[in-house]
Amino acid sequence: MTYKDLSIADKQKYYSFLCDVITNERKLTLERVIDLRTSHFIPVIENIHKAQNASAVLRTCDCLGLQEVRIVENNNKFSVTDDISLGANKWLNIRKYNSSDNNTKRCFDDLRAEGYKIIATMPHDNDIDLQDIDITQKAAIVFGSEVDGISDEAIANADCFMKIPMFGFTESFNISVSAAITLHHLTNKLRNSDIDWHLTDEQRLNTLIQWALQSITARDKIEKELLFRVTSIK
Repeated sequence: MTYKDLSIADKQKYYSFLCDVITNERKLTLERVIDLRTSHFIPVIENIHKAQNASAVLRTCDCLGLQEVRIVENNNKFSVTDDISLGANKWLNIRKYNSSDNNTKRCFDDLRAEGYKIIATMPHDNDIDLQDIDITQKAAIVFGSEVDGISDEAIANADCFMKIPMFGFTESFNISVSAAITLHHLTNKLRNSDIDWHLTDEQRLNTLIQWALQSITARDKIEKELLFRVTSIK
């Protein structure tokens, strides 16, 4: 059993107990940052094989307040370079898909079930420019590998295609640059809109607990003790 199995009320007790363990300064920092987090947009990283690029994308997500990232590992195993990510990965909710031959479609199916539109970042006959993306609907933004781009499976299952306008001789941006440009534009537009882009109450509470646990040295011991305390108070 973990804190994720608790009711909302018990999760609130659990977080309250955690706040007695961490410093008040850390608590205030966590609660300041959580108010700026969103899952309205979810980046999907498919088959990136260069650790420095993957790490740069995670760092961008954290800096822009994007809480969730999906990783598809069809051909390349995802890895993080610590001196580039600067620990960003520990503050994000990262879900990996690497257990079948249809990882991309499984990822897309899960996202659609959660209400997300799938936007593939690549030139296409029916593509739209980045600035014309409709931000009113929740969307997953798919970024492909450095060499091959987005997979045929992703192309076949995407809802629409997006391109970043370019005005030079080269045909594409580096994957980490493409992600930074796209996600900065979309989050900036979102934060200046009337859309309620904040995390739900349960997402907020789950994330605060996750972050507080990350801040504790003897995490396993304290996690078990707090679970016992919460489930024993009835």
